[in-house]
This record gives sequence, C-alpha cells and structure tokens, in this order.
Amino acid sequence: MTLDTRAAAALVVGEVLSGKSLNQVLPTRLPKVAARDRGLLQQLCYGTLRQAPRLQALLTQLLNKPLRDKDSDVQGLLLVGLYQLDMTRVPDHAAVDSCVRAAAALKKPWARGLTNAVLRRYLRESTELEKALDDAAASAHPAWLYSLLHTQWPEAANQIIQANNQQPPMHLRVNALSTTRDAYLPLLADAGIDARPGELCAQSIYLRTPVDVEELPGFREGLVSVQDEAAQLAAQLLDVQPGNEVLDACAAPGGKTCHILERTPDIGGLLAMDSDDARLLRVADNLARLQLQAELSCGDAANPTLELRARSFDRILVDAPCSASGVIRRHPDIKVLRRAADIEQFAAQQRAILHGLWPLLKTGGKLLYVTCSVFREENSDVVAAFLAATDDAEALPPSLSAGERCEHGLQLLPNADTHDGLFYALLHKPH
Repeated sequence: MTLDTRAAAALVVGEVLSGKSLNQVLPTRLPKVAARDRGLLQQLCYGTLRQAPRLQALLTQLLNKPLRDKDSDVQGLLLVGLYQLDMTRVPDHAAVDSCVRAAAALKKPWARGLTNAVLRRYLRESTELEKALDDAAASAHPAWLYSLLHTQWPEAANQIIQANNQQPPMHLRVNALSTTRDAYLPLLADAGIDARPGELCAQSIYLRTPVDVEELPGFREGLVSVQDEAAQLAAQLLDVQPGNEVLDACAAPGGKTCHILERTPDIGGLLAMDSDDARLLRVADNLARLQLQAELSCGDAANPTLELRARSFDRILVDAPCSASGVIRRHPDIKVLRRAADIEQFAAQQRAILHGLWPLLKTGGKLLYVTCSVFREENSDVVAAFLAATDDAEALPPSLSAGERCEHGLQLLPNADTHDGLFYALLHKPH
C-alpha cells in the first residue's frame, strides 16, 4: 500500500525535527510512495528544510500553543503545508486540501481541523506574519548561524545565505582515464542535457538543470561522476606524483579517492580509510563503477592502529568531519540539527586527527587538510594550533587564484550559481 506523499513528507520532516538526519530517514520513505511521486517527496522534504527556521517562526505565530513532542509529524505536516503555499506553484486550495487529507493518512484525524485553520490563516495574514519575523528567521537561518556568518564574513554573508537557500547546481567530474571534457560535452548535448565547462578544474562540468544520473551518457561505464567543483580541487591540490603512497584518511563516499586515482594512474598505492564500515561500502561501489583499485580500511584517523602506524605515506588527504556549514544547500537539515556548540566539538576532533596522522607522513611529504566549513574555528584556527604545536610542519601557500586567502589556507565560499564552500590548507613536512 502506497503512502500519501504529503504524509510521507510530514513524517520525514518530523523525524528530522526530532534529531535524525535527512540522509537517514528520506531513503526509508521514498519506496513507500508511488514511483511517480518520489521526485515530489524529495522536493517537499528538501524545500521545507531549507526554509525550516523561517517556517518554524511563522508556525509559532500561527499556533495558540506548541504541539506536543509526540506530534512532530503534525508539525512536519504544517511546515510542509506552509512551504507549499509559499514556495511552490501548487494552487492554494489544493495545497490546503492535500495537507488536510495527509493528516488523516497520518492517522491523526484531530489534526485535520488544525491543519485547515493554520494554513488558511496564513493565507489571510501572511504579509503581517512575515513582517513580524526577525532578520535571522526571515533569512531562513537559525539565529546562531546567521550571526556567525555576518560576524566572520560580513561582506559575503548575504551571498552565502542566498546560496544556502537554493537548490544546488549539479556538477560532473569527467574521468580523465576514459575521456576528456571536450569530448564529453558533445555527448551531453546529444542527450539533450545543457551543460558548460567548469571554471576551476579541467575535468569539471556544470549542468544547467540537474538530471538523474542514469540519464548521463556513459555513467554506468564510468565516463563521469557527480562531484562539486570545489571538492574536485582536492585531488589537484594534493599534487600526487607517480609512485606516491597515498592515504585518504576520511574517504567516504569516495569521490576524492576516485579522483586521485583518475588523475594519477601510476600511483604507488592508495589506502582509503573511514571510521564507518557502512560508508566504506559506498567507496567500494564507486571504485567498482569506475574500475579503479584501492585498499580499504575501517579505522579512526585520530587513533591509528599499530598496523597503520607502521606504514608511511607521501601524501595524506584529511577531509575532516566538520559542521558542513559550506554545503548547507545540499544538506538543509543542518539548519535544524546543528548547534553553535558543535563547532568547537568538531574543531577538537579535527585537531586530534591532524596530530594522529602527522607521524604517518614521510619527510618531504604533504598533507592536505580539507573541510566543507566556512568557519575559522574549524579551518585556519585548527591549522594554526597544529602548526604551533608541531615543529616539523609548515603551511604552503595556496596555488589557486580563486577563493579567499586566510591566515593558513584558502576558503571557497558557497555561491548560488557555482561551487560549494570548502577550506583547503596544504601542510608540508620539510625535515
């Protein structure tokens, strides 16, 4: 039996409000709706969560009293309804009626009247309700995130906020072992897919409109992968040379691992490590599709095993766990789940990883530190603390003209029309 699409969206959003990630819950609901409605379900979930701080502030004004914790699905439904009314082309009456029916599908018939009343009141009073929002809520960002963006990036904060609130563009990475960008672009044109070359990487392509990967020519044969252009810079900046031994220490889902192997087929060897066995399966899947070889290992980068500590590497890639504040448009649940206190917790983990892995780097080797954060506490501050505590480490200047120069590294900020927000710092062990 298929599940009502709005009810499914309400359940997904409700579970995110209760603390689960969108990546956890959406895949469990997609198979339960009709195949023709799965795109709509994704749109409702992603769109509602991108606007969640604003919609929650509106809902607070519309409710006489807060909903109970056990009614997170009803709260999810009301947010989905507000999103439909405000951000989609669904006719108002149809948006209201579909959400009222969804309340019944959730087996909460008492919520039908509440849903109807809340959504119709929003239609009558939307202008006044919107005027009552503070700047953070009006920007669809939690107050702590809005404030930190404006504090650290006063001139770019509005650009970042705009990017965070939009559906991201789709970027491709052409497999240099199989074809070239110039050869692949005509294949996209023949398939009716409008595309243009990327700006930062020789293998990157921007699509005008996202498509299903199965529509990409040669995707199953490994001609191309999906990867943001800012992320494609990792393999370029790591500067792997023929014969190098490489450790990708936080490898899942494997995009950077595969790109390194595509760029340097005569590599000495590559160990792809991650702390999550399940996520390593995604690395294996990507390697298999692209017909690439790497050693896989599950482990904690901050506490390498005795076996790993017995080895040494010419290059180490540290794509560190972080707040993901530079990729909010791809993971809009961050607006709901992340807290200001999380930033220092991530920074402590990042420092531990750098100190854990540095002894594995050969003399003369390079370590590339990467985050998808835009906050200095996770970026320049982490690198500065590591350099201050490590005698045999030095930072090399960025080799790119793009991005914002930081004290130690390069910050790419999210842009609505181009790339995500990533930080890069290249560290060298000279002696």
